[in-house]
Amino acid sequence: MLQRTLVLLKPDCVQRRLIGQIISRFENKGLNIVAMKMLRVTPELARQHYAEHVDKPFYRSLEDFITSAPIVAMAIEGLDAIRVVRDMLGATNGLNAAAGTIRGDYSSSRQMNLVHASDGPESAVRELQLYFSANEFCDYDPLLTPAMRAADEA
Repeated sequence: MLQRTLVLLKPDCVQRRLIGQIISRFENKGLNIVAMKMLRVTPELARQHYAEHVDKPFYRSLEDFITSAPIVAMAIEGLDAIRVVRDMLGATNGLNAAAGTIRGDYSSSRQMNLVHASDGPESAVRELQLYFSANEFCDYDPLLTPAMRAADEA
């Protein structure tokens, strides 16, 4: 099933200049970036994005981190994109993430784990609406799609 998910390249990813390397992994997998922008997360946006964590003891450090530097927000589309992207990221804690995953290759922290991705279809819809308006999505079908998947997989 074709899905769309939110991916955030977090402040540590931007600060470490890993943006291009991470984006290329998604593109090499055959996923499409259908919206992308760099922005600063405000405290208000952080509270909306992490609404389920606002009352937890660790929330303040989470907000301080996500607002500390720019992020890159992307809408990524592809077959079973939510699961595929999360599998590519690896375990939340970089110390526990398998080699070959993004976090396994580049992270050694639970909080500074480089990338956020929506964890399900409902959160993907909610999170995409926080970061993108409807007119910011650029739907397209790459010319190489027939070489990446069979026509009946769409």
